[in-house]
Amino acid sequence: MGGRIAASGGEVSAERRPLPPPMPAAVREHVLHRTSTVVVKVGTRVLTRSDGLLDQQRIASLSRQIDGVLATGRQLVLVSSGAVAAGMGRLGLTRRPRELSDLQAVAAIGQSLLVESYERALREHRRHAAQVLLVADDLHDRRRYLNIRNTLRKILDHQAVPIVNENDTVSVEELRTSFGDNDHLAAQVATLLSAELLVLLSDVEGLYDRSPEMPDARVIPHVERIDGGVEALAHDRLGGLSKGGMASKIAAARMVTEAGGDCVIASGRSDDVLPRIFAGEDVGTLFTTRGEAMPARKRWLGWSADCRGSLMVDAGARDAIVSRGSSLLAAGIQAVEGFFTCGDLVSLATFDPDTTTAQAPFARGLVNYTAAEVRQIAGLKTEQIGEVLGTFPYEEVIHRDNLSVIRRGSTQPAATTATVPSPPDAPA
Repeated sequence: MGGRIAASGGEVSAERRPLPPPMPAAVREHVLHRTSTVVVKVGTRVLTRSDGLLDQQRIASLSRQIDGVLATGRQLVLVSSGAVAAGMGRLGLTRRPRELSDLQAVAAIGQSLLVESYERALREHRRHAAQVLLVADDLHDRRRYLNIRNTLRKILDHQAVPIVNENDTVSVEELRTSFGDNDHLAAQVATLLSAELLVLLSDVEGLYDRSPEMPDARVIPHVERIDGGVEALAHDRLGGLSKGGMASKIAAARMVTEAGGDCVIASGRSDDVLPRIFAGEDVGTLFTTRGEAMPARKRWLGWSADCRGSLMVDAGARDAIVSRGSSLLAAGIQAVEGFFTCGDLVSLATFDPDTTTAQAPFARGLVNYTAAEVRQIAGLKTEQIGEVLGTFPYEEVIHRDNLSVIRRGSTQPAATTATVPSPPDAPA
């Protein structure tokens, strides 16, 4: 991008807590009432049998449930894993290949079978599947991003079901793990389409208040704010990730709720999970939005556009941007990383006061100065910029109209606002 950009206008404490009241039904009713477009993500663990091959009965069940959602007048996009499992079945393989090139080949062979399976199952309900394969670069570029959004909307207008998956013959990150997931991709598709609801179907019932393997673990029905305490629930007491890749699901929920949508994590192995969700039943864990829907351009800046560098800012600047919607001024900048030019996208983060390391980025925005210029004016008052640079084009390093806040909650494992039930034996 060229030219200067001016504005156009740890674990939750194990301490026993009293049992909270159930989540009001009005909360879920409100979520469903405002939902016209939903993105459903189904993972490999849900779609495969015990032998690792594609479960055709699960495809049929899911297609029936999708038809039920569409019958309510809503639009639905399905983000589906399962290409490798489908390819293994077609090739008669009993073990998942280990070599990356073999995995890519099996995924390429299986992708057509996966979509064919959805098409066959959806046709039973007089509906059709449309294959959409994406890679990260498709969403980084603004023009391609808009083209994808327009294509998906046209598919929905034709009352077909987009079946979205990562293009494994080009993108390799998902294939490097035993069970790749599309949580991040699903969240990006949801923000791209301004979908009001993201449903992540996993092999677990939802977000648990402790490791799911513990006998007294219970599903948290409602999370109002994702903070460090909620993120810590993705780890068991041994420090490993819990079943179902919960860390990636919480990250996806954070993205969607910051952008103005809601998210449900529930078990995809139930044959009536979608009907129950859309009937307003207390299914899985509901993450509710932080506020109004974010403008489309800011959603792209916040989660899809490619960053060229980062700025470390002080706590005062972070608070002004997050809480008051302020612009970023030079006085709040502490350090600069990377090499960027005017109009490039950069991320904003603060230092952890205890470790002096950078925390997770809390915002991203289009910068009005080059990296070299920002290094010269970092920490200075606005009126000093002209004296140092010899020119004073903008008061703001990043104007608020070009800033997208992507993380409001603390990264520290503080007290969480999740509705966490206590075990039955908790003292009064």
